[in-house]
Amino acid sequence: MAKEAAVSVAQGDVLAMLASRALEFVRDGAVVGLGTGRAATAFLHALAARVKEGLSIQGVPTSEKTARLARELGIPVAGLDEGPIDITVDGADEVDPQLNLIKGYGGALVRERIVAAASRMQVILVDASKLVPKLGTRGRLPIEVIPFALPLCSRRLKELGCQPTLRIVEGKPFVSDNGNVILDCAIKPLEDPAALDSEIRNIPGVVGTGLFLGTAHTVLVAEGGTVRELRREEA
Repeated sequence: MAKEAAVSVAQGDVLAMLASRALEFVRDGAVVGLGTGRAATAFLHALAARVKEGLSIQGVPTSEKTARLARELGIPVAGLDEGPIDITVDGADEVDPQLNLIKGYGGALVRERIVAAASRMQVILVDASKLVPKLGTRGRLPIEVIPFALPLCSRRLKELGCQPTLRIVEGKPFVSDNGNVILDCAIKPLEDPAALDSEIRNIPGVVGTGLFLGTAHTVLVAEGGTVRELRREEA
C-alpha cells in the first residue's frame, strides 16, 4: 500500500511539472483547448490557479468530464464558436520520433481531434515512457464507431490485421460523449500509420481513429526530474 502511494505521489509530481511548463505557452486573452486524461487534468488545476490570479482565458473542453471539472475549478468554458483556438494542451498514449501520436485511451479521441484541428498550436504532455520508436509499440489503437455499424466495423478491422475488442467499463460497453462505442484494436508497430489510418477511416461507421498524425506542434517530456521540449520540424 505504501509503495502504491509513493508511485502515485511521484506521478503527481511529474504531471504538475509538465502542467507548470505548459502554462508558459498560455497568453492572457487566449482561447485554450482543454484535453482529457491525467496530464490534461493536472494542466486544468494549474490553469485554474492562474485564472484565480487574474489570467483571462476561455477554455474549450474535449469532453464532458473535462467541461465539468473546468467549471468546478472556475475556468470559463466556451465552444468552437469562439473562433480559432490559440493553443490546446492535452496528453497522449504514444509519441513517435516525428511527434505523431496515438490517443484515445481515455475515450475522447473524436472531440480531441476536432479541437486539435481548430487549434493554431497543440502542446502534448507526456512522461518518457510514452515515447516509442514506432506508433503501435504499446499494441493498442482505439477506434470510435457508430453502434449500428459495430459488426461491420469489427469484420473490416480484422481484415486489415487489427484485432478489435469492444471497450467495456464497469460491465457495460463504454459510450463516448458522442453516443458511440470504442473498439480497442490489438496492433503491431506500424510501418505506415498514414496508410492504415486512411484504410480504417474508409470503413463505413468509423467516426475516428486514435492516430493523430501531424497535429502536435510541441511535445513536453518529463524525464529525470526535468522537462525537455520536442518540436515538430515543420512547426
